[in-house]
Amino acid sequence: MLRFAQSPSSDMDIGNLRIAILNYIIAKQKNEQFLVRIEDNGQDKIIEGKDTEIMMILKKFAIKHDLVYHQSQHINIHQNLAIRLLKEKKAFICKCSEDRCNSNCENLTNEDYKSLREKNEPFVIRIKKSKKIDSFIIMNSDNTPTNDFASACDDMLSGINFIICKEKQLINTTKQIYIKSSLGYIEPTRYAHIATIDNRITLKELFKQGFIPDAILNYLILLGNSKVPKEIFTLPDAIKWFDLNSISKESLKFDIDKLRFINREHIKMMDDKELSKLFGFADADIGKLAKLYLGDSATINELEGKIRSIFTPKNFDKEWGEEMRVIEKIIFNAPYFDKFDEFKKYIAKESGLKGNNLIKPLRLLLTGDKKQKPKLSEIYPLIKSYILEVAS
Repeated sequence: MLRFAQSPSSDMDIGNLRIAILNYIIAKQKNEQFLVRIEDNGQDKIIEGKDTEIMMILKKFAIKHDLVYHQSQHINIHQNLAIRLLKEKKAFICKCSEDRCNSNCENLTNEDYKSLREKNEPFVIRIKKSKKIDSFIIMNSDNTPTNDFASACDDMLSGINFIICKEKQLINTTKQIYIKSSLGYIEPTRYAHIATIDNRITLKELFKQGFIPDAILNYLILLGNSKVPKEIFTLPDAIKWFDLNSISKESLKFDIDKLRFINREHIKMMDDKELSKLFGFADADIGKLAKLYLGDSATINELEGKIRSIFTPKNFDKEWGEEMRVIEKIIFNAPYFDKFDEFKKYIAKESGLKGNNLIKPLRLLLTGDKKQKPKLSEIYPLIKSYILEVAS
């Protein structure tokens, strides 16, 4: 079984999402269950609603779980396991709250433990040191488990046998292996440590900018991956060929331009009608219209700006305003034209405008934009059903 563990104390960033994606992919490849653990054991300041937000983000990325639970549900189990280590003399009570034990606490007896509890004096529980690792705290003075102890206990109880985590968590891995060993857990667990991303941009920020889940996922799997059959792909594709050994161990840099390129390619792949729904429509033509602007736009926000410009009431008080009013009146009284050339020819005949005196105000009237791309001949077939609304 594999798992993704996340604290509900902050917004999820791309580094954490990448860990979730890679663990999920390996779980699917190994045909094993995937577990989600909300680490609310009291060590971090919990933000209300973040646990729900974590699950919603995973759902957006089609990361399906077989089991989900809050770590706080197991606090009694953590406490009992710590007491067991005390009884087995593999742990000891300590009156030092610092990282290191600076007194002779290791010689305190169970009677001392009872006395401290009765007197309500603060103490922690430390696991005894070994040849390779110093003693460290497993239960805090408020009787809550440390992150390492809670994580090790829960991984043991859940039968987690493969864990992908960040390279900077190597010291945590060493502690957790020692905890499980002290508890008599002998089942082997494979750990894979991957490089961290230097920019901890959050998913909330990327969504706000208009990046879509498929593109973000594509980018995070591609990042530092030396062995991919193609640059643009989906999660089901990646599950077929992903190789954890091809992931670089070097520090990774977040490249917004690369993500923009990938986002543009995924928007191209979207169903036209589904794309239009992101702009408040349910019309394949509006999806096709948005895709015309992908030359210099790459996010949903940027495309929405283009669509809004077309459907927003136009400003007749600026340059070409007089010509725009003339063309507007002609359009409101014109018959329906299926082809742009016929439409333009009719406007020219009725207005007497030619060349730029026709094209520039017509472009402003239909798009709200002076830019020459996309061509009006490409835009018109996709907005002709809305022509009276557009030309106003």
